[in-house]
Amino acid sequence: MSTCVQAKVYEYGEAVDSSQLVDISRVLERADTYLDKPVTVRGTIISVCEKRGCWMELSSDAKFERLRIKVRDGDMVFPVSAKGSQAIAKGQLHVINLDLSQTKRYLAMLAKRKHEDFEPDSVTEALSIYQLIPTGVKILD
Repeated sequence: MSTCVQAKVYEYGEAVDSSQLVDISRVLERADTYLDKPVTVRGTIISVCEKRGCWMELSSDAKFERLRIKVRDGDMVFPVSAKGSQAIAKGQLHVINLDLSQTKRYLAMLAKRKHEDFEPDSVTEALSIYQLIPTGVKILD
């Protein structure tokens, strides 16, 4: 007796060419090189917006790195059930430069989500956050 199981694939936006993959660690390490240019990345979906499905985060090939994939509300809706699945996203890398006050609020929010203590005075430098604005996404279930 043989069983054939087919994986389900969810596709959003433009077709994604997986032959053009760039490691997320490389994109983040050399972000200035990839800013506002087309890039295709792959990773495991580690979180998804639970309210509108307007973003998801992919784990990097390097430990503790992640890249946010962000769309305008309603352009693409990523299912919360996709957590743990592989995804390939094609789009443009953008930077959000936070000032020191915004950085402290952002880090405080992350700490709260993780139920961790946070000391705002320990933060002395502003952060830049990178996210991919996708034109196409493929989720491999």
